[in-house]
Amino acid sequence: MSITDALVMATFTIPEKIGTDPQSMLWLLPLVAAIAVVYKATKLPEIKAANFLKEAVILSGSIVVFMFVTALILYAIARLVIE
Repeated sequence: MSITDALVMATFTIPEKIGTDPQSMLWLLPLVAAIAVVYKATKLPEIKAANFLKEAVILSGSIVVFMFVTALILYAIARLVIE
């Protein structure tokens, strides 16, 4: 095993530190896109490029909107409880 291989494998043993600031939340977008692509690949009966891309983008958008609305509701509930 070369030193490069060992260094690459070592990076997977340390968890990635992701903060909770808005810039760090952008890391959710590739995860949402991957989930939408895999879900649509397993659920569509016939995969055509244009239809598949449209469906995956719509699902990604709906996931992001749902997460945003959920975050706003939880923030509002937390503000009510604190005050």
